[in-house]
Amino acid sequence: MKKGFLTLILAGSLMSAGAENALTGTKFTDNWSVGINAGVTQPLAHPYSIGENIRPQVDVELYKQFTPVFKTGVEFNAGINTTGIYGNRGVRTAFDHANLNLLGGLNLMNLFGGYKGSPRVFEIEALGGIGVGHVFGCKDADGSMAHKNYMTSKFGLNLGFNIGKAKQFTLAVKPAIVYNIEGRSQSNNAVAFNSNKANFELMAGLAYHFKTSNGTHHFTYARLYDQNEIDGLNDKINNLRGELDGKDNNLKAANNRINDLNNEVERLKNRKPNEVRVVETVTQQTRSMESVVTFRQGKSTVDNAQLPNVERVATYLNNHKDATVIIRGFASPEGSQEVNERIAKARAEAVKDILVKRYRINASRIDAQGNGVGDMFSEPDWNRVSICTIDDKEK
Repeated sequence: MKKGFLTLILAGSLMSAGAENALTGTKFTDNWSVGINAGVTQPLAHPYSIGENIRPQVDVELYKQFTPVFKTGVEFNAGINTTGIYGNRGVRTAFDHANLNLLGGLNLMNLFGGYKGSPRVFEIEALGGIGVGHVFGCKDADGSMAHKNYMTSKFGLNLGFNIGKAKQFTLAVKPAIVYNIEGRSQSNNAVAFNSNKANFELMAGLAYHFKTSNGTHHFTYARLYDQNEIDGLNDKINNLRGELDGKDNNLKAANNRINDLNNEVERLKNRKPNEVRVVETVTQQTRSMESVVTFRQGKSTVDNAQLPNVERVATYLNNHKDATVIIRGFASPEGSQEVNERIAKARAEAVKDILVKRYRINASRIDAQGNGVGDMFSEPDWNRVSICTIDDKEK
């Protein structure tokens, strides 16, 4: 049974390895958690009955989730001295036994149901591993007090509920069996799993999952692109730039036409042979220009390759002192709504900061807005942009 359990843990880690490249939040510093637990422990040895010699127990834990299926960690627990352990009432310490375990865990929901990009509300984990136990105040054969160290093995389940807006907390109930696997004497020291040398534990606790490099508290999926997709995206961006340049040319031609009409009006006003009543029409024209600044996934910093798009906006604002610009930041839909709104706002502010600090544009001429998840482009990931729209009204 124990060999089968350890084989299942190894199989789960191998099954998840193929999907690791498609995940974000896989750095060594990602997906760590810390937790505290409290509960009771009960000897399984005969002749103890259920509830006899039951005692409270507390523990702390630290885990690293390597894949959505497999994790490892350490647990340290201590039994509170209330009844005397196995009939030994000579201990004077508050905690009369302790256990340090090195454990591996399998998320059975993700192993058999697959990982969906976010933890389920309810999950079941299987745990197993080895440890070192210590009992304070054991009596030697001569009746003197001693301390005893021994090897242990633990097997159990975690029945957890992932709670919190970002599922950053796990509230779990944890039944387990802890074996003293050392032999009974020097002449019989073979490793053995014997219920007469085991305890049943029932613990409950709360764990906190630290934030990862992808901005969430867990693994998320990111779509992987090949070079052809990237080249196609660059082509579409270049086409948009070409369309903007074409609009600039049309705007220039319209301005030239307006100047010609104004000159014609002046000529008619100054004509002497006939008295001409001239009605002057003032035309207000709104100039509009857009520049698109793209970002990497999960980032709000402007790459050097995108600085020409920012400088294009700065040049126009410097040449047209009455013009203003609206910067709308967008995000792609991978993360949570809170993360997407924050990244969208940060992308707009990043472009604004460059215009103000590098190109000395007055901040009052810039309106930076975060617009959450964008839907301008057919591919969701193309919406990781800040769109700068020039507003220039001239009479």
